[in-house]
Amino acid sequence: MSKKRVGILTSGGDCPGLNAILYAVLKYAGSLNWDVYGIANGTDGFIDVALGRIDPEDMRIDEHSFDIPGQKGMGVLLFLSGSVLGCRGKKQREPQEDELICQGYQKIQLDVLIAIGGDGSLEIISELAQKGNWNLVAIPKTIDNDVPGTERVVGFDTAVEVVSDALYNLTFTAASHDRIMLVQVMGRDAGHLALSAGIAGGADVILLPELVPVINERIVRETCLKIAHIREHKRKFALIVVAEGVQGENQNEPSAEYFKRQLQQYSHLHNSAGTTGFYGLGEKIEIRVTILGHLTRSNRPTASDRLLATAFGIKAIEVIAREKENFQRMVILQEGQIRDRPLAEVMSQLKSAKSSSACASPVDPDGFIVQVARALGIYLGD
Repeated sequence: MSKKRVGILTSGGDCPGLNAILYAVLKYAGSLNWDVYGIANGTDGFIDVALGRIDPEDMRIDEHSFDIPGQKGMGVLLFLSGSVLGCRGKKQREPQEDELICQGYQKIQLDVLIAIGGDGSLEIISELAQKGNWNLVAIPKTIDNDVPGTERVVGFDTAVEVVSDALYNLTFTAASHDRIMLVQVMGRDAGHLALSAGIAGGADVILLPELVPVINERIVRETCLKIAHIREHKRKFALIVVAEGVQGENQNEPSAEYFKRQLQQYSHLHNSAGTTGFYGLGEKIEIRVTILGHLTRSNRPTASDRLLATAFGIKAIEVIAREKENFQRMVILQEGQIRDRPLAEVMSQLKSAKSSSACASPVDPDGFIVQVARALGIYLGD
């Protein structure tokens, strides 16, 4: 087998498990005596090379490049969150920047690039690869789990763990003060994270963009009814999870803050009319909002994410060893097996969804996980 020069970069938002992919690539490529070049800060690293800011040989890395002193071979990358390569990179680029990126790729004399990214960043890199005639292997990652063509991506399992842990912890302060805890989680276009973590964390209400694009009067009323029902059964607190893609009236305001205000106004209006109202006790709802935000990206990757990341990294090297020339593939999880498929197929799905302002891999409203939530009595707003 001929020696390869392999570039690897991380792009888009960071998530747990990126460094575990790098660890697997370095271990396997090293066993084949291949050279691996870590491209810093996404595609911006190619620009730095093209402009002479970085010597390509300074980018060469191996499995011992990140050893802790005195702990050689420990494999610390497996456990680190974030990305040691950096994820910075522009979504909007000037034509001359594309030219510099292609020049940087050629200057390093790469045979292939491994690009780790989500739907948006992989689309950008796929276009660059076509323009520069690169060989490319894509590895999907995102806490949103919304890359089409694969059952799961790197980073999702850890994000679910972080959110469900937060719900567990909030349960006790909610119970101590008879409060409603309203938690906003990431998920601009897809509600996979809110749904899975909400179920695992014991949520009473979960709102997803696929089922509730906009918070309206009906959603507010029925949520108040749900809370009233809970209180009538002797539990004084409740947990609500809202994906950030669920829109309020003011799109510049966090969805959770808008929803909180609407719930309080609605319950107060009906209670002040001299009835027990939809809240059930003739009093205003007390709600506390927690917006998890980037904390969701920051935890140590779970064992499941480390395993998936490692398997994806190994599969990427296998694809490179198998393919000869002019290839663009994506590593996927399908029917419990690590496989690969043409990246063009994935890009076609992404572009088709984008043209209709839809998510390419949304929560299935009739899928099993949604059925699980309904069977548990969780209010989903539909």
